[in-house]
Order: sequence, then C-alpha cells, then structure tokens
Amino acid sequence: MRTALCLISAAGYGVMAVFAKLAYDQGVSVDALLLVRFGLAGAVLLALALARGSFRHVRGRSIVIGLVMGAAGFALQAGLYFSALTRLDASLVALILYVYPVLVMAGAILLRRERASVRRCSALVTALAGIGLVLAGAASGGFDLTGALLALGAALTYSVYILVGDGLTADLPPLALSALVCCGAFGTFAVAGTVRGTTDLGFAPAGWWWLVAIATISTVGAVLCFFAGLVRVGPSKAAILSILEPVVTVASAALVFGETLTAPQAVGALLVLGAVVIVQCTGWPRRRRAVAARRGPATAGPAARPAGPEVPALAG
Repeated sequence: MRTALCLISAAGYGVMAVFAKLAYDQGVSVDALLLVRFGLAGAVLLALALARGSFRHVRGRSIVIGLVMGAAGFALQAGLYFSALTRLDASLVALILYVYPVLVMAGAILLRRERASVRRCSALVTALAGIGLVLAGAASGGFDLTGALLALGAALTYSVYILVGDGLTADLPPLALSALVCCGAFGTFAVAGTVRGTTDLGFAPAGWWWLVAIATISTVGAVLCFFAGLVRVGPSKAAILSILEPVVTVASAALVFGETLTAPQAVGALLVLGAVVIVQCTGWPRRRRAVAARRGPATAGPAARPAGPEVPALAG
C-alpha cells in the first residue's frame, strides 16, 4: 500500500495531459484551463488545510513565500507546460519535461544538498533510459520547435522552482504549502486574464468535465496520494516511483487517441518497471528532511518527485 500511494499519484499526474487535450477539443483555452484548475484545486486544498489546522503556528512570512512560489514559479511552469500541449503530442511533452529529475539531481549535488550514490544514479539512469524508449517516436506529425522549447522551458522552470523553494518553507506543512501554491498560481492567472481579457469560459459544457478531472484527479487527488506515500517510503524512493507518470501518459494517450507502442517502447516500459523493482529491493535510506513540505509536483508537478529538495510539485 505504501508504494501504491506513490504510483496512484503518478497515474493521476500522468493522465493530466490527456485530460488537457480532451479539454482543448471542447474549445477550452490554455488561460481558462489554468484559471479553473488552480481555482478549484486551491479552494479544495485550502479548505482541507484549514480544517486540519495546517496553518497553525505558521508565520506570515512563510505564507507569503508559498503564495509567491505559486504566483511566480509554478504559474510560469504550468503556463509553459500546457502551452506546449497545444502544439505537441502529449508523449513528446512528457519526454522533454522529464529532463527535470536529472537537472534537479545535478543541481542538488552541486549545491551539496544531496549525495550521489551508485545505486541511486544507476536506478535513475535506467528509468530515464526506459522513458526515452517508451516515448521515442510516440509523437505524431511534424516536429514543432516552438512547442519543444516551451516544454524545455517548463522543465527548466520546474527545476529552478524546486531548488529555490528548498529551505524557504521549513515551517509550512505540505498540505498548507500545496494550497498556497495553487492559490498563488490562481491569483496570477486571474489577474492576467482580467488585464488581457483572454479568459473565455464560454466553451462547450463537456469541457468542464475535463477541467474538473484535472483539478480533482490530477491535482488534489494526486497531491494527497503523493504526500501520504512520501511519509511512508521516503523522498528518494517516492521520487523514482513517481517516474511512472510519463509511462501512464503514453498508455492513456494510446488508449484515448489511438497511439500504438512500438517494440522499443515496450522495452523501455520494462526498463522503467525494472527501475521501480530496484528501488523497492535496495532499501534506500530515508534522507533527513531538509524542510517540512514536499511536492508533486502539486504544482508538475507535477509536482516534485526528484530525490532532492522537498517542495510541492503539482506537475504541469
């Protein structure tokens, strides 16, 4: 059950790209999607955090930091991610975004926040190699350079968001921090939509179903499952287990949009599962918590799932 919670969280984040594509098919714009996602998720998470007393004894400075993390860092990452989905296949966006665990691991080691180990690095490399095979060739149609740059920008922004956020929110419980990040991001998109007048909610009624799914399944549900799994298995194991997310993206895209897996992609899936087995069998030690809050990614995100700093990742 401990491992299952992290895998359920990864699955929730993994289907978000498909939900977004289906919402776009109903006339939902990127601005509308982001506004509704963070508005609904922020409201639910804030209510839960208040009901559980998560803000008790929290300093005002930490609350401001949480809101700023959402309003600046995560809002930018989510905007880039969902914009990339309008131009590229969901599988390709997932592949490019999943450069971020390597970037975060490298940054954490360089900043001396994380120690490298042969097993940790080999498992991560194996998983990433598997993801590369799973997602290679999954994109259909021509290659869109702008879309690729947007996805890469999302990965870079997410990495910086995780590294900078580490240590700034030591007295914020995970649930409170996730609520603040979502509320901060909602504020950004509410202001931007008002100023630009580009947020159109007059899309097809069916679009609301996919927006609610993104907010509840791929944000609130995924965040809560990740936190529950994190405290049981530790950040390093949770990080690698959550790398199942892009595999779920590919599988759900194949089911919904008719994409098929090639033989190399099937081999890649086996490599990812092999990395999960390595994590389960090697008994990695729990790293001492640098801060009291974590994740995934909600915010990509996803939240985050890399074996590094512990900040909320809401993935995407």
